This record gives sequence, C-alpha cells and structure tokens, in this order.
Amino acid sequence: MMKKRKSKRVKMKLPKEAKEEVHSMNNEDDERDWDLEDEGGLAQIRRREFTYGSHLVQGKMNHGMEDYIVTEDRHVDDHKLGLFAIFDGHSGRDVAEYLQSHLFDNILSQSDFWEDPDGAIRRAYKETDEEILAKKVGTRGGSTAVTAILIDGQTLIVAHVGDSRAVICRNGSAKPITVDHEPEKEKELVESRGGFVVQMPGSVPRVDGQLAMSRAFGDAKLKEHITSEPDIRIVAIENETEFAILASDGLWKVISNQEACDCIRKMAMDPQKASEKLIKEALSKMSYDDISCIVVTFH
Repeated sequence: MMKKRKSKRVKMKLPKEAKEEVHSMNNEDDERDWDLEDEGGLAQIRRREFTYGSHLVQGKMNHGMEDYIVTEDRHVDDHKLGLFAIFDGHSGRDVAEYLQSHLFDNILSQSDFWEDPDGAIRRAYKETDEEILAKKVGTRGGSTAVTAILIDGQTLIVAHVGDSRAVICRNGSAKPITVDHEPEKEKELVESRGGFVVQMPGSVPRVDGQLAMSRAFGDAKLKEHITSEPDIRIVAIENETEFAILASDGLWKVISNQEACDCIRKMAMDPQKASEKLIKEALSKMSYDDISCIVVTFH
C-alpha cells in the first residue's frame, strides 16, 4: 500500500534534461525555467481537462491474455494525477499483473518524486524489478511497461521499457514519445552486458536468440543481458495537444503512429470509442497478438 501523504501543494522540479525535453517538444526558441509553478514556466500552460477510454482483446496466440492496463485518477499532494499504463507480458502474465498492482504505488511513494521525478521513476522501476526477481514472480516470463503520469492536465511524464509505445497527436501530427527498445537498435548495450543479438531465418533480432526486446521487467534467466532501466520523457500538454495513445505492440506491429492518429482524430472526443476503433482497425490488419490500448483526450 502507498503511504498516505500530507495534502499540501508542492512544486515539481524538473531535471535539466527534462527541461530541455519539454522545451524541445514545444519547438520554442526562448529559454524558460520549466518549474511547474514558476513564472515563465509550465504554469503558463493552461490546465487541460481530460477524459480517457481503454480496450483490450485477447489475441489468437496459444496462450491466455497477457496484457494488463492501468487507467486511474488519483489526487496526491493537492495535484490531480491521471495514471495510465500498458504492461504486455510474455511467457506468462504474472509479471505484467504484478506491475499493474505495484509499479505506480512504488513510483509515487518515492520521497523525492516531486523534487526529482526522473530519479524517482528510475529508482522505482529498478526496485520493482528487484521485487519481481526476489519473489520469483513469473520465473520464466517478463513484461514491457509504458507508464504515463499526467499532472494537473499540464505535464505528461512517460517512462517505458520494451516495445509498448506512447504517441501524442498535436495539430493532427503524430509525435512519438517513446522509441521501442529493439535488440538490433541496442546491440551495443546488450553486448556490453555479456549478451548477444541474433536473427534466425524468418524471425526478428532477439537477445541471446530468445527475447525480441532489449529492456523488460522480469526475464530472470536473461537479466544479466537486459535491463529494466527506462527511457523517460516529460512533455508539456499545450493547446495544440489533442490526445495521447498508449498501446501494446499488437497494435503498433500493424498500424503506424500517424495511421493511429488519423484513424481516431474525428472521434477522439469519445476516447472509449476511439480505443475500440483502434483495436478494430488492428484486427482488420490481421494482428494476432493480444492488443491493449488507452486513449487520453484533452479538452
């Protein structure tokens, strides 16, 4: 259980890299202090209301449903948070199910979350993975994660490992927030940890010939060669930001970022129907994997 914290408004201090990230996503030339409440910072971005919807379907693979999601409103330290996540399990559902129950609590219980969100999230990812390994949760399997914390309708903090993806639509244009952790792209990282990347005929590149991603939770037998260290991006939710999509690779294998945005743009004001439409489109394109999808619409 997450510890109950005193209800008081606290500032969020973004690390230098995060300030640069928000700055670059805004495509602006002026230098700003991106402290959430400082004049000239994110406080100048009006708070957006938001609604969300989600949908999941089990694939046609020879296993049970392994995708898990989180869609939750929560008030913490006088801030309104939207918590959204996709966990796509492999070789079993146990790790994904554990992440659904524990990862956000572990993130938000970090004492320095508001002062150093980047460091707090990295630490929580590491500690959660250590819990999974120590408790031998799903000893054979593992899971991706893409987590998004929406703060006061102004700021979206996205962390991810694996190939579940987050995208925003801004003025009709798809903007990827995450980049899939593919073994071929991170071959040097895998090799630096003593592993190797190989592609067998008719397959995709895999770590040690087994795992089709270079970062994941769990996967105890491969843990020396992969990592649960997340990439983190902090994005300002501006007037031009229309909606965000989080989805597992069952969607992204058959639909591009821009195709996904185009598919639902006219109906995004109903995010539940939008999430269902995206999965229906993926199924029409012969996606056989489990598919999970969350759409967050800004008003």
